[in-house]
Amino acid sequence: NHGGLDVAIAFDSVENLRGAVLDRSGDGAGPGLGMRKPNVPSPATLGGELGDLELTGTTEEKIQQLLTEQINPAIASHGGVASLIRVEGSVAQLELGGGCQGCGLAAVTLRQGIERAILDAIPEIDEVVDVTDHAMGANPFYA
Repeated sequence: NHGGLDVAIAFDSVENLRGAVLDRSGDGAGPGLGMRKPNVPSPATLGGELGDLELTGTTEEKIQQLLTEQINPAIASHGGVASLIRVEGSVAQLELGGGCQGCGLAAVTLRQGIERAILDAIPEIDEVVDVTDHAMGANPFYA
């Protein structure tokens, strides 16, 4: 609870939000909420080098590590998040949420960034499919 406002955070995201500050903000378009996280690691570009990231485990675990450590920190600047739904054979099914759900550039982000990063890093995968219901996006990011 933050000043009478209930804030729900996914358990697996708690560690990523340590040190963040949730506060009221106004950008001229009206009041809103903003989050400042001063200790954000500078994320590699979505299709960038893995650097020290060593992917281990099952194919699903490798994809989840890549999403958590590289992809989601990069798309978080637009309020976006990518989640692994399932892997069937060599096909990874992802769902985009937050600012990515309903965004007109979601397909570009998926193909030129997320898919490229997954295909480059995880040889067991040869296709990435977006299973997001973009019509249900309540707060898409607009550049």
